[in-house]
Amino acid sequence: MAKLSKEFYTRDDVTLIARELLGKVLCTNIDGKLSCGIIVETEAYSQRERACHAYGGKRTARTEIFYNDGGLSYVYLCYGIHYLFNVITNYAHTADAVLIRAIEPLDGIEEMLARRGMDKIAHRIAAGPGSVSMAMGIEKHHNGLDMTHREIWIEDRGISYKKAHIIASPRVGVDYAGEDAKLPWRYRVKDSPWTSKAK
Repeated sequence: MAKLSKEFYTRDDVTLIARELLGKVLCTNIDGKLSCGIIVETEAYSQRERACHAYGGKRTARTEIFYNDGGLSYVYLCYGIHYLFNVITNYAHTADAVLIRAIEPLDGIEEMLARRGMDKIAHRIAAGPGSVSMAMGIEKHHNGLDMTHREIWIEDRGISYKKAHIIASPRVGVDYAGEDAKLPWRYRVKDSPWTSKAK
């Protein structure tokens, strides 16, 4: 059980990182309460394609976080409702990120249930990126955190999936990206009941 190092995130292949994050364990320590879950679904984004917030080198107050070395959190509000949690990858000045779309709860399940307003565990508890952030207690002020520190981090607990057990398909909700919307950059663990149901 080891926390992922900075070197894991600073590699230049965002799709490889997105696949390798499957099976890793996302952890938060929010207000002294530990929550952990196995990552079972991710999406890759790169400034080279139109679905990325930093496409073409776009720099705004929101996207500035992309232009740092990998290993930082990127949290933004989607549709004015849900916070979505991403991890910045690659080196400074190259804007790549991985969205965490779903996790399988491991630790701190009672706290996750309370955050989600649920009375019993169900597959929907952290299926979908908004649900992940809510279950894990991640909010806007967690944007820009160092993922090797003590509030939000990802661990390697020796869980991995062979290529045959990973589904690659187009990402969700990026129709605006034209041809880039067809890129098979959404990765899911095959047959996992904890992944999101978006087609």
